[in-house]
Formats: sequence, structure tokens, C-alpha cells
Amino acid sequence: MNKKEVRLRRARKTRAKIAELKAVRLTVFRSNSHIYAQVISGCGSRVIAAASTVEPAVRSQVSNGGNTEAATLVGKLIAERAKSAGVDTVAFDRAGFLYHGRVKALAEAAREGGLQF
Repeated sequence: MNKKEVRLRRARKTRAKIAELKAVRLTVFRSNSHIYAQVISGCGSRVIAAASTVEPAVRSQVSNGGNTEAATLVGKLIAERAKSAGVDTVAFDRAGFLYHGRVKALAEAAREGGLQF
């Protein structure tokens, strides 16, 4: 197995539990250059809110999209957008990534922004 398959294998168990609960989930994906966050509905078919370092508004504020500073900014932005869409409580889906570094920075910023998980 390669790194990606191992990560997706880790993610499968978490996603199965979240789907069983039918909870709204905050999903995170990180690449070397960027970080992306989406709030997905309980049925899993609709994206309620999204934010990433690819957006021009975010790119103008950070020089590098692949660091914790950028992840913190995306966390605050996703929390703001989710709150405006009427979502207060989410389940955190880290997509098999370790809760460390950029993923942790995004999660903590989203919590500070008012999301509960």
C-alpha cells in the first residue's frame, strides 16, 4: 500500500461513523501547496460551505497556502461561512490526515470561529 491508500483506509472508519450519525461534517483536505475545507450536509450530497487557500481573497492575505498561518485563516473563514448558512455543530472529518500541524490549526481556528465539534 502506498501513502494515499493508507490515509484513505484510516479515513474510511471515521466517515462510516459520521454517515451512521447523519451528522453535518467538516472535511479537510491538504496538499503540499494548499488546504481545503468543506462543510457537507448530513446526507452527504450537498456542500453547505467551502473555503480554501486557492481563493483569490485568501491568496492575497497569505504568501504561501501550505503553512499553518494559511490553515488558520481557512479555519476562520469556513466557520464564518458555516455560521452564516445556519450550521453550528459539525463532525470533524480529517480525511485520514493526522491531527497535527495544518489540520490542527484549521480545526482550532474553526472552533474559535464558533463551530462546535
